[in-house]
Amino acid sequence: MNTSREDLIASAASLFDAGEYERRLHDLVAIQSTSQDDAHSDDVQRYLTEAMVPWLERMGFTCTIYPNPQAGFGPILMARRIEDPALPSIITYGHGDTVRGMDEQWSEGLHPWELTRVGNRLYGRGSADNKGQHLCNLLALEHVLAAQDGRLGYNVKLVLEMSEERGSAGLDTFIRTHASELAADVFIASDGPRVAPDTPTVAGGTRGNFQFDLSVEARKGGVHSGHWGGITTDPALLVAQALCTICDNRGRIRIPEWLPANGAPLAPAMRTMLRDCPTDNTGDAAQAEDDWGEPGLSTAERRYAWTSFIVRAMISGSPASPQNAVAPTASAACEIRYPPGLDVTTFLPALRRHLDAHGLQAVRIDNGIDRMPASATQSGSPWPTWVAASIARSTGARVQVIPSISGGMPGYAFADHLDVPLIWVPHGHNACKQHGPDEHILTTVARQGLLAFVGLWDDLKHVDFH
Repeated sequence: MNTSREDLIASAASLFDAGEYERRLHDLVAIQSTSQDDAHSDDVQRYLTEAMVPWLERMGFTCTIYPNPQAGFGPILMARRIEDPALPSIITYGHGDTVRGMDEQWSEGLHPWELTRVGNRLYGRGSADNKGQHLCNLLALEHVLAAQDGRLGYNVKLVLEMSEERGSAGLDTFIRTHASELAADVFIASDGPRVAPDTPTVAGGTRGNFQFDLSVEARKGGVHSGHWGGITTDPALLVAQALCTICDNRGRIRIPEWLPANGAPLAPAMRTMLRDCPTDNTGDAAQAEDDWGEPGLSTAERRYAWTSFIVRAMISGSPASPQNAVAPTASAACEIRYPPGLDVTTFLPALRRHLDAHGLQAVRIDNGIDRMPASATQSGSPWPTWVAASIARSTGARVQVIPSISGGMPGYAFADHLDVPLIWVPHGHNACKQHGPDEHILTTVARQGLLAFVGLWDDLKHVDFH
């Protein structure tokens, strides 16, 4: 059977419209595979053994489930479909674990572990992050295989992890250990949000996520505010001042070592890439503000090509029951999201020098960790534009290429140990509420994502990998 590309796309659209995607996503969401709750460790395993392995084996994959190299974290599935070892190989990725259900926080009529359709939204935990995304890609692969008598003209390898929501613990070690088995020519996978719901997106990497704490410990206990206020150190004021030296009152970062090229203007090629990039500023998500962050940059430039700093949490005293006392300690949990190309080893030394220069030697910097390193496809790689062209043919939509997705993802493990170009094709959107109640994926985006990957899987057989 030799089905044309056009017929493949049309039949995939009919498959989606007949409810096949929604039916399959319903079954995946029903598995309570949260990696953040040990009570669901059996569900984490079951997602692989019951939902993934039988399906992948029907598609001709050889599957092995490995224990996580890091004790206490979820297993990792390696699936390989080898038509001929001499053929090129595509490696893809997904994660079947989710954050906690947060059952009691969902809106009336919605439940995290039951897929519910409301208009063009499919609600359920993992619908956007990441069950619904790797479902698009694997359903597309199954559709292409069925239409081509089980022949692709290349090999496919899949890594599906179950601890991404715990920082992808163990994944880097796993990829390094199995590098020879996972050797490939290109990485193509889906996670994260598009630039806007109606704009298919191709990213050549992801921003990194570096975290640290600021703290002051002045004494063992609180002291009376009337007797001691104004004459003894207030840790909360010191931590607050430290934060105010890092950014100005509109969120502009004041530490050059944290910025691309020490704060020099963005390269012309980067500005050209993002010049007409749309931004998702609709619905009930937060609103992008033109005067927040680095001045002179567009929303897209700030989101995809610049560094951001936030305070994840801060505390001093007992907020639930304030006392008339100078609190003994204060702390702030901080985060830097940084674009590829920065040297994270300079982040904390630069911060220490900066705080000391402002007379804040008493503020301690603790627990610095590059939680999810940045990663990027080598500049000049043809893959982003090739994938974008394929998706445009399949969907008839304008496709936006961006340098990196704004959130953190573990592409670095594949780039570092397999030396592959990284291509992310996200099927989420910025208001999908992953990591919170009412998570959902848009049917319009999922349908377009399915068609995009049907075209990609078909087009890859024509690529000259040499």
